Amino acid sequence: MTEVLEDYALNKREHKKGSLKKVGIIGCGTMGQEIAHVISKNGFEVIFVDVSEERIIEVFLELNQSLDDVIEKWGLTVSEKRAILSRIHGTTEYRDIGDCDLVIESINSRKQGTSVEIRKDIFRKIEAVVSDDTIISSNTSTLIISELASVLEHPERAVGLHFLSPASTVKIVEVVNGLYTSDHAIAFVSRFARTLDKKVIQLVESPGNISTRLIVTLINEACVTLMEGVAPAKQVDETMRLGFGMQFGPLEIADRMGLDRVIRWMDNLYQEFGEPKFKPNPIIKRLARAGNIGKKTGSGFYKYKNGVIVGESIHCPEYK
Repeated sequence: MTEVLEDYALNKREHKKGSLKKVGIIGCGTMGQEIAHVISKNGFEVIFVDVSEERIIEVFLELNQSLDDVIEKWGLTVSEKRAILSRIHGTTEYRDIGDCDLVIESINSRKQGTSVEIRKDIFRKIEAVVSDDTIISSNTSTLIISELASVLEHPERAVGLHFLSPASTVKIVEVVNGLYTSDHAIAFVSRFARTLDKKVIQLVESPGNISTRLIVTLINEACVTLMEGVAPAKQVDETMRLGFGMQFGPLEIADRMGLDRVIRWMDNLYQEFGEPKFKPNPIIKRLARAGNIGKKTGSGFYKYKNGVIVGESIHCPEYK
């Protein structure tokens, strides 16, 4: 790391003075793994909490495969991979994150409706085991950090810390200031994000932040274009990639995020704002109901083989 991390602590505990050493992650699904990867790559110890020992084994298998994929693209060496994995540890016990300086909630709830109560319970469990000056953050973008923080004895320590996927390559992090969030907490996570070589986008809490609020409306409009028969998925995405410099087109982005997650985000935003533009397009629901939720299942708007697009989904309109 090129930057020395100083003055991280909210108060001046002697053993905290000078550095942030350890980060906890609650929930290590696809996004949790991406966050763990980028944090560990930058030299921090990471410990994640997940539901079972079996799931922890799965997480390391998935991490191992994703890092191998990076190696195949000449983006990582075998020794760097070994170092990254050596700094990541898994547990089923919240008490094991007790010495973390920062904890990031990153669950991927599959239950219908919002996950507010689930995340509130997680915040309670985190606060019960960490020190008074540990920062508690959430990677959620469609829920309000102030609502999650309302269950804490020290709500001023809660801050939104939203990584965009893929976290290893996207250069921004949204740092969200809630109603209770202290200046110290904002400064703490902002400097941490910069140490990860991220540009900090600081904003006031609003469902969807900037990134999710804008991308879901673009995904919805891309679906309308498909339904109207204007162009196939590939041409819609190529227009946005080549015409506007996007890393991926909106339909491929949806596949990468997972259509189930996209639907939950849209439902949360529609519930909050009541705007029709946030209602999930029927084509997204149709794909998701059939189990075709994107890259991780091998089929969404596109068909995938070994994570690579091999064609457009048969569930999308056909074109000559």
